[in-house]
Amino acid sequence: MNELRVVAAGDAVLVAEFADLVDPAVNALAVNLSRALSADHMAGVRDIVPTFRTVAVYFDPLVADPDALARRLRELCDTTTDDATANAAEVDIPVCYDPELGPDIEEVARSGGLTPDDVVAIHTGRIYRVFMLGFVPGFAYLGTVDERIATLRRATPRVQVPAGSVAIAGRQTGVYPSRTPGGWNIIGRTPIAPYDASRPEPFLFRPGDRVRFHRVDSL
Repeated sequence: MNELRVVAAGDAVLVAEFADLVDPAVNALAVNLSRALSADHMAGVRDIVPTFRTVAVYFDPLVADPDALARRLRELCDTTTDDATANAAEVDIPVCYDPELGPDIEEVARSGGLTPDDVVAIHTGRIYRVFMLGFVPGFAYLGTVDERIATLRRATPRVQVPAGSVAIAGRQTGVYPSRTPGGWNIIGRTPIAPYDASRPEPFLFRPGDRVRFHRVDSL
């Protein structure tokens, strides 16, 4: 049985918690549990939000019984897999790593004793997992970044980061969906919009998806 702790976070939210780790297998349990609960169509459930290691379940307390919902979460957990590739879509993102579009790529390179081309090769050399969405609509927290290019957040965040900026913070990478303040290290830019309300499916990324970046010479 997968270890699960279910706690109340108010009178209309339950949080299912797995191990206190940022780990693909732990995240897979959270993501796959959220999918199973969504497919269960339990009455009164309003929203299901998976994170790195938890699933927040928002419900109508006049319809759903929280005790019954907690029991159902535990039942579904018993058959939830920690397979990090289960039902994972593949998303390919073109990135221009020109220093004009990635103003921090030289600093990321210096901090690791690398060249900017090394940073590009390392960043594009692996597949990243979408651990969760947050911060702004469509922002996906992707991991895990190779430790050679893992770089701390900027000491002073930028007031405005252009939409499409590809950035690194610690051992995570991500794409800014819209112009917003931000403190991650910008290493490039993509023309692909992670979030577009006019699309039939506004969100490009979903928790559990697999993401690969590839280099392009211009946008």
